[in-house]
Amino acid sequence: MPRSNRPRGRRRPDDDESNDLSHVLFGSRRTEIKRDGAWNVQPVSPTNAVKNYTCPGCSQTISQGTAHTVTWRADGIMGEADDLAARRHWHQHCWKIRL
Repeated sequence: MPRSNRPRGRRRPDDDESNDLSHVLFGSRRTEIKRDGAWNVQPVSPTNAVKNYTCPGCSQTISQGTAHTVTWRADGIMGEADDLAARRHWHQHCWKIRL
């Protein structure tokens, strides 16, 4: 008896597939509340860290290939485009200890 080559199981809508792909490519973005408001926080893996950045927490260089965190305002008043343009790269530890 021939086997069926069709995949079995639940079919996901295209929206879920694109969300899964962005999760794989960009990490798991979350929103954190700090003393100065809400922030979008997204981890960057060592393989995706392709440039050097200066951490605003300690003013030290985040070297290429170092895992770190990217943050931008989640509640900015100037709009999402301005918030994304003002995103900053932090050492993971520096972001954790930030008040």
